Amino acid sequence: MKGWPLLMLFFPLAALAQVPDTSDQLIVVTTKNWTDTQGTAQRYERQGGSFKKYQAPFAVVIGKNGMAWGQGLVPVEPGADPVKREGDGKAPAGVFKLGTAFGYDSRAETKMPYLAASPTVECVDDSTSSHYNTLVDTTTVQKDWSSAEQMRRNDDLYRKGIFIQHNTPATATAGSCIFFHIWRNPTSPTLGCTAMDPASLSGLLTWLDPQQAPLLVQMPEAQYEHYRQQWHLPAR
Repeated sequence: MKGWPLLMLFFPLAALAQVPDTSDQLIVVTTKNWTDTQGTAQRYERQGGSFKKYQAPFAVVIGKNGMAWGQGLVPVEPGADPVKREGDGKAPAGVFKLGTAFGYDSRAETKMPYLAASPTVECVDDSTSSHYNTLVDTTTVQKDWSSAEQMRRNDDLYRKGIFIQHNTPATATAGSCIFFHIWRNPTSPTLGCTAMDPASLSGLLTWLDPQQAPLLVQMPEAQYEHYRQQWHLPAR
């Protein structure tokens, strides 16, 4: 499949197709279908040999054009399903590690690595750049991009957030700058991120522990049920 990692050429899909046993925290985000823009998030913690729900589910909004398979930990054969591309307005489906937390404050109540977003911090969405799909401080790197997202905005959407490691390391045009962040409201979709109310995001930040190797599992309900047993995922 053009544009998918070379890893898929050397290792059978079955050898990779499961959530790592070292991951003890999951955030499962599901929607009704590929084009829905609203979904539900549920947290899970591993207890013994299985995952148990942690607290109540909460509402999220995703990309304005729904979801498409992204590039994460577990390769898939998308078939007729959509595949994530730069600028498509779709949130990535798949299994993803979480990167740094970020926000406007100098510190945050989280165990995750944290980046205070100054006016010079950007996320590069120009796929021709050597910094494509990375957070950079423009005062410390030489600029080789023509477009990027400002991480210190004039609104509260990025007041708190978490970088989702979709397309990491980056393949050109496969999609970039995917975050958990604060929503505008419960019905306004994003350009490809997963957004929620401030209290839910604060809850994620305090709950997440990098020692537990947390993962995001995100996809439509039918695809989740299709892969659930194969990938060792919990029942919804």
